[in-house]
Amino acid sequence: MRSTIINILSILVGVLIGGIVNMAIVMSGGFLIAPPQGADLTTEKGLLAAMPLMEPKHFLMPFLAHAIGTFVAAYLATRFSKTKAIRIPIIIAALFFIGGLIDVLELHAPIWFSCTDLALAYFPTAFLAYKWAKRD
Repeated sequence: MRSTIINILSILVGVLIGGIVNMAIVMSGGFLIAPPQGADLTTEKGLLAAMPLMEPKHFLMPFLAHAIGTFVAAYLATRFSKTKAIRIPIIIAALFFIGGLIDVLELHAPIWFSCTDLALAYFPTAFLAYKWAKRD
């Protein structure tokens, strides 16, 4: 019973901290890679309007945010869980994947980015985090 509670708490803490990392990277992306001229990426409407103006470089920070956020969440959840079972990072990856899928459906990003993001940013990074956390 105690290990189940610790595992659930480790997942919640991982998701919270991973989500913070994700948002920090997304929010700082505009400072590192300038948005298209005249684009307002602070609102969903502005983001949708700017989507056709975006080049591949503009999708780097969102991809890194998704991958690093998932990695951090899965690493922390695995590291602090009692069982160190693979299901812990898989749950994390699934939660972040659902968020990524919602983004894909709402934002209408280019298909190449959507496929790359969904295929590489969630489950592979969670698995790498799991392997790294078990090593420690």
